[in-house]
Amino acid sequence: MALDWNKLLFDQLDWHWGHQLRLRLVGLTDDEYFWEPVPDCWSVRRRGTSTAPMAAGSGDFAIDYAYPEPQPAPVTTIAWRLGHILVGVLGARNASHFGAAPVDYTTYDYPGTASEALDRLDAAYAEWTAGVRGLGESGLARPCGPAEGPYAEEPMATLVLHINREMLHHGAEIALLRDLYAHRPTA
Repeated sequence: MALDWNKLLFDQLDWHWGHQLRLRLVGLTDDEYFWEPVPDCWSVRRRGTSTAPMAAGSGDFAIDYAYPEPQPAPVTTIAWRLGHILVGVLGARNASHFGAAPVDYTTYDYPGTASEALDRLDAAYAEWTAGVRGLGESGLARPCGPAEGPYAEEPMATLVLHINREMLHHGAEIALLRDLYAHRPTA
């Protein structure tokens, strides 16, 4: 029996997106988006208000970070996690592999509302999945190329699996933060 590897790789993430992750994001409020469950969280903040060692972004909001990352890494908000997905997970890969506009952490105009972040997430996900669907077997087998640095010679299938893992991982973190927010003690 011949396997359609493109369909299998695509379906792995798309099932999770359609049956779990995107459903868990319905109704996300700005309060949840920016909620900090512990002190010293990293987030997306109004420019000039970060307390992190560094902040990046081109618009009214910037993302907290440090290089090198502290150990242990700070807890991050939903806003930070969505910013990471929008730039480092989907955005940069859409630009490098599927013709989307270039994006990086320092020049990105981070969304200041949950609604705007979700609209951008939907668009970035649609770009990624259209690109993955269009790869076919030969596209999955070709090298990733220089955009993936030390992984340049790895097949695109390796990158697709990596992005699937990143989306599952960060999606689960976001879902947990929503659960914690819903069950937080109230004064």
